[in-house]
Amino acid sequence: MADSNGRDDESHSTVRNVVLVVLDTARAKSVGMQPFPDDRNAPTADRVGSRPAPGDRTSSSDDSVGAHPTPMLTRLAETGTAFENAFATAPWTLPSHASFFTGTYPSEHGTHGGHTYLDDGLRTLPEAFDDAGYETIGVSNNTWITEEFGFDRGFDELRKGWQYVQSDADMGAVVRGEDLREKLEATRNRLFDGNPLVNAANILYSELLQPDGDDGSARATDWIGDWLGSRDESRPFFLFCNFIEPHVQYDPPKEYAERFLPDGASYEEATAIRQDPRAYDCGDYAISDHEFALLRGLYRAELAYVDRQVGRLRDALEDAGEWEDTLFVVCGDHGEHIGEHGFFGHQYNLYDTLLNVPLVCHGGPFTDGGRRHDLVQLLDLPATLLETAGIDDPELREQWSSRSLHPDSNADSREAVFAEYVAPQPSIERLEARFGEIPDRVREFDRRLRAVRTAEYKYVRGDDGFERCHRVRTDPLEHTDISDDEPERVRALRRRLEERFEPLTEAGASGQVEMREGTKERLADLGYL
Repeated sequence: MADSNGRDDESHSTVRNVVLVVLDTARAKSVGMQPFPDDRNAPTADRVGSRPAPGDRTSSSDDSVGAHPTPMLTRLAETGTAFENAFATAPWTLPSHASFFTGTYPSEHGTHGGHTYLDDGLRTLPEAFDDAGYETIGVSNNTWITEEFGFDRGFDELRKGWQYVQSDADMGAVVRGEDLREKLEATRNRLFDGNPLVNAANILYSELLQPDGDDGSARATDWIGDWLGSRDESRPFFLFCNFIEPHVQYDPPKEYAERFLPDGASYEEATAIRQDPRAYDCGDYAISDHEFALLRGLYRAELAYVDRQVGRLRDALEDAGEWEDTLFVVCGDHGEHIGEHGFFGHQYNLYDTLLNVPLVCHGGPFTDGGRRHDLVQLLDLPATLLETAGIDDPELREQWSSRSLHPDSNADSREAVFAEYVAPQPSIERLEARFGEIPDRVREFDRRLRAVRTAEYKYVRGDDGFERCHRVRTDPLEHTDISDDEPERVRALRRRLEERFEPLTEAGASGQVEMREGTKERLADLGYL
């Protein structure tokens, strides 16, 4: 299974530190990393994070050329290496993170909607850095990427970024209260779930001190800055950070939202739109085209907000004297549907809207690397990060399907990328329990899906016999199914899937984790339950 280039790591440039930043739910089509036009008034790339993000109010909420929600990422792309055709292995957080933590596909690591724990028998990227003598720190703002689901292995510390004081008890029910009565009731029910003083501190932070529109990234960035300023500098470090703001609910700070909403639209109108992806998919309510345009504006504003935090992270690394010797990687873990293909959220299918993600590497051999158009996968990150750091980890290398993206690597370029949707999340049974009768269109998605994509074609197949094929070079939005018109092409792509994976079978559910009540509520808010 391993795709190793077998190089001597000391034969090319390396870096001392590695930082991996995940912009949760960031899709490539909305990030807007087009190079800035020459403009004497445009800010320079130096210390972008310490200045207000540039970007004019857009006349449309579409993902239009010239609108830059992510100026910091754009600057990193201009001075680093941007991968224009980077793809996730899965359309949602848990299996996607498991893939780039282990270098394996979802059917190989087995972490999905029916088995929500990362197998202890798998070697992880943080473990490789830890065994190489690195200080390993993680800050996650997504509930899935916590110790509860097995993602703490190899980390000296894996923090919950949304908490002021670290605790197993989640006080999110208080924050979610619609009025004072609900907040007081939630406080009474949860205050003594663990340490009441710690819980009270987290409640006070969330209610009074947390910045408006922030879901943890500001606190996470502040903590990382303090950690960088006080750490023992004798050891190199691996830092992982997940920023979740682009995920539902889209509730950016008002000053960000107003830059991306359509002309004539108000912040109050946009934020009043119900954001419940599973209810929308199941026909429980409707969203108009105009409302989707407003939601896309809010989504892009969320991207702008987390881009600001990326800039602050760079500032912190510079202030600590670590920037010049750090590989700084920013990526999305999966994309998002905001009305495309009739969906809201990121479940039940494998369209490029959910799989094509931003990926930028800056520092060391990736400096001034330009824009690369070869097909790459997020599961290529383990081989890339370790090679760039000069680390060889035979156990992880034996396990992975990862190929190094290092510019001097001998790894073969990918002729195709693959993705899997192993089990619906939430399951069809959970949807039925919540909504009763659900539309046939949704019931059809009670299946496993696999996809293979080349530069020219994309083929998707389900374990129920469903299949579709698109010529993505001329049909990038995957609107026209050509499977009936090109049967030979379909057979060839089907063979590629069969050669890469075992036959499609029903996913097992033996590894479902019994979640804490607060975890269930937080995941429900994110649209997963």
